[in-house]
Amino acid sequence: MRAPRIVAAAMAVGLVATACGADTSASEPFADCAAPKRHLTIATGNSGGVYYTLGGGMAELINENTPLGASTTETGGSVDNIQQLMAGDIDVAFSLVDSAEDAKNGTGSFEGQKADISALARIHSNYTHVVVREDSGISTIEDMKGKKISTGAAKSGTEVIAYRLLEAAGLQPDRDISAQQLSLEETVADIESGQIDGFFWSGGLPTPEVADLMASRKDMKFVDISDLVTKMRLLSFAYTLGTLPAETYGLQADVRSIVVPNVLLVRSDFPASNACMIARLIFENKDRMVRTHEAASELDRTEALQTVPIELHRGARDVLLETP
Repeated sequence: MRAPRIVAAAMAVGLVATACGADTSASEPFADCAAPKRHLTIATGNSGGVYYTLGGGMAELINENTPLGASTTETGGSVDNIQQLMAGDIDVAFSLVDSAEDAKNGTGSFEGQKADISALARIHSNYTHVVVREDSGISTIEDMKGKKISTGAAKSGTEVIAYRLLEAAGLQPDRDISAQQLSLEETVADIESGQIDGFFWSGGLPTPEVADLMASRKDMKFVDISDLVTKMRLLSFAYTLGTLPAETYGLQADVRSIVVPNVLLVRSDFPASNACMIARLIFENKDRMVRTHEAASELDRTEALQTVPIELHRGARDVLLETP
């Protein structure tokens, strides 16, 4: 489920300028997107996830079409990516908006350390997957008490959402469950072998590792977490109600879930010409990105402007406001 579109470009400009404090009149145009030769590192996520796949496709585009060189690095996910971005170890980071919001405000995993970050674009959405074994006795998040649950890799966006969902359900993650900090690959292996009862995963649709699991095992089921969306929205407006379509994973019926947008992040001092070039490449080559992974079908210039509460980098904004 995608957020409602604001179809008028003028409205989008107003929203960005008002909500993010952007001064559009003071920005300089970067129509030529002339970028000096430089190597960029893109922080992605677990190798079985959509960040990793899309990041690889993005690096190929950059290497083939610009004087910039690019490579990707596998990471724990959103929190890890932002921490590396703040440290100057990487240049571009995939992130969930809720984690980026925490970094901007110096809260949550970034307590006391505000990050000076900007967004190149809003890209695809992440859907919260909660999968359990049929024989686990789990039908709600509350039922996870006393169970062994993968909450995602350490420093991942999945871990942030998992802990918030558990707390929204009245559980203490460090006391009421046996939390396992596992990568997606490790998670799938452990649930198949019976070492864990269930797992959380926040990813685009479809996530290949989850698709393979559901295709090969019929003793797994998804948990409906829609009853917790109101409590989650008290923490961040990034959380919205969504649906995992039945056909995505060969389910008998749709499953209601919680959706969070993704953004591409850079440090605020990232060169405007580079920001312009990357944003232009992504949106002018949407068809190729979709061939890399179908989650890229969500790429849309108008929605890409909606990066609130993270300010949109001015170099990228100029490109997104162009008429295709």
